[in-house]
Amino acid sequence: MKEEKKLKIVLFTGYACNNNCAFCVDADKRAFPQKTTAGLLREVLRAKTKGAYILEIIGGEATIRPDFNRVVAAAKKLGIPQVTCATNGRVFADPAAARRIVRSGIDALIFSVHGPDARTHDALTRAPGSFSQLKKGLKNLRALGFERVSGNTTVVKQNMAALPALAEFYIRNRVRNVEYIFVDPTYGGAKNDFKALVPRISKAAPYMRRALALGRAAGLDQWKVRYVPLCYFKDCTGQISEINERGLFLTEHWAPDFVNKDAIGSRAAVSRKKTARCRGCRLYSACEGVWVEYLKNYGDAELKPVI
Repeated sequence: MKEEKKLKIVLFTGYACNNNCAFCVDADKRAFPQKTTAGLLREVLRAKTKGAYILEIIGGEATIRPDFNRVVAAAKKLGIPQVTCATNGRVFADPAAARRIVRSGIDALIFSVHGPDARTHDALTRAPGSFSQLKKGLKNLRALGFERVSGNTTVVKQNMAALPALAEFYIRNRVRNVEYIFVDPTYGGAKNDFKALVPRISKAAPYMRRALALGRAAGLDQWKVRYVPLCYFKDCTGQISEINERGLFLTEHWAPDFVNKDAIGSRAAVSRKKTARCRGCRLYSACEGVWVEYLKNYGDAELKPVI
């Protein structure tokens, strides 16, 4: 009997952030008003009422809000099974703040790490000291006995060659779940400065594949890649986030400026595309293609149907 898909609600608290990532999809939304505490608590209740299994809280940077712990605690009190947060990790450098967030009942955290060292990471976040702070944050969480830390990395021109070194960083820090995410140029920083930030998939894929291989060699088979055409990952389709996501979740996004009740379906229908070159590929039905904005800038000559 096929297992029923779980409802995942991604709750955006607003777009304010203490980083200023060059590639951020929300780069043009920083001045948009933040949600109020009362509004967030109402949305948490609505998520519970709808039957959310996972509530992922994101920003901007949600952890810089004074009410962050209150929102997490409310979700757990209502009985939402999994409450997670995607974060740049900087707040956790303060041991007291890390302790308060852990005590709020948060189930898991996803640290965004964009380089294996301060030079690479801080250049992309445009926040000096951000790499040092996230490392301290990881250390503080481990000291508290909190082990449920995942990672995500946005792959751009500036860090793609460093992905194997970043994989070693994740291995050293025992990060069992990682996503290497090919940058989304649909909106924001990567669209505004496309040629400076967005690599060709043919150039980025070998580094992404190498990172996955290093993870597998270390026994970390839950590492994945996201937003890639499958023709460049034909022998590791078990490590494609979208395939995993479609099989497990129904995903909704609740943001200050939009509500998307089918984040998976709308992405494939609107912002990603397969071209005539893809016809006949045996991975056609499983693949979401490439970003529409990518095709506008680079075309589809790199796509290689798998026969």
